Amino acid sequence: MNPKPADIYQPRDFIETHEGLIFAVVDGMLEDDRVLCFLRYAPIGGKLAKMGTDEANAYLQARAPRYLFSSKRLDARLHAVPQENIRRHLRPRDRVQDLLNSVPRDEIERKAIRLLQKFGACGLDLGRVGLTGSLLIGAQTRKSDLDFVIYGREAFFEAREIVGRLIEAGELQDLDNAAWRDAYDRRGCALTFEEFLWHERRKLNKALIDGTKFDITLVDELPSKASGPVRKLGPILLRTQIADAAYAFDYPAVYRLTHPELTEAVSFTHTYAGQALTGETVEISGLLEESHSGQRRIVVGSSREAAGEYIKVVSERRTS
Repeated sequence: MNPKPADIYQPRDFIETHEGLIFAVVDGMLEDDRVLCFLRYAPIGGKLAKMGTDEANAYLQARAPRYLFSSKRLDARLHAVPQENIRRHLRPRDRVQDLLNSVPRDEIERKAIRLLQKFGACGLDLGRVGLTGSLLIGAQTRKSDLDFVIYGREAFFEAREIVGRLIEAGELQDLDNAAWRDAYDRRGCALTFEEFLWHERRKLNKALIDGTKFDITLVDELPSKASGPVRKLGPILLRTQIADAAYAFDYPAVYRLTHPELTEAVSFTHTYAGQALTGETVEISGLLEESHSGQRRIVVGSSREAAGEYIKVVSERRTS
C-alpha cells in the first residue's frame, strides 16, 4: 500500500520500499519529494540483515544507487526514498498498540509489554510511546535491545522521571558494567569509556528490564520547520559554555552557546543527546556549518558514526 502524499514522516519511523529495503527516517521534512533516511535492513539470503553504515552504502551503491542522495538543505550525503517507492510506512506508535493488543511471540516482546505496563501504571500516557528498531519490524532476537520513542517533550521528561523512580524501587535495574561496555562498543564514540559512562549515567534514558537494555528517545511532535540550504566549512574544535540546554534531548539535540561567533551546537547522533546542562563548559568537536543568512553553528554527527566528533563536559555548572 503506497502512502498518501499527506503522510507525515517522523524520525525513528521506518519505511519499506517495493524491493523490501527498510530505511529509518532521519528527518521529517521531505526534499525533492523524497524521505530523508538511512538503510537499516536489507533482504539477504531470505532474511532481513541489519546494515551498518559502510555496509548500507556499499549495498545501495551496488544494487540501488537511486537511493543515495546529496541533500542540499543539509549539505550531507545520506539516503532518500521517493514517496512513490514506499510500500509501507511503519510507525513506532502503531507497534506499541499492536503489542498491547496481542499475545507476545517471544521473551523480548513480553519484556516490552511489561515495561509498557509499568509506564502506564506510573501515569504515562501510552499513546505517546512508540517502539522502533528491530521490534518495529518483528526482526528482534533474544539479544535485542528495546528502543522506545516518547512523543512530546513533556511526556519524555515524565518518562525519564519514571525510569529513575523505578530504578530506585528495584523494578528496573541500572546498567551493569558489562551492559555499559556493550552500549559503548555499539556506539563507537570518540570519548573514552570513562568519559562516556560519566555522561550517560546522569541522563536517565537507559536501564535494564529483567536483563534487557532499553532506552527512551524524544521525538518532537511539532512539524519540521523549513530551512534554507547550509554549507559545511570544515572541522572545528572549541570550548564554550552552554547558554541553554532546554532542547538537549531533541532530534537533533540543540545546545545554545555563549560563544561570540557560533549561535548553537546541534547533534544528529543520539550519543550526544542530553550530554550537557545549562551553565556547563563543554568541549565540542564537529563541523562548522553556515546558513544562507550567515549564521554559524557546529554540527556533531555529520556522519552516522560521527567519527572524531563529540561533545563532552569539561567543567560542571556551579551551584550556589
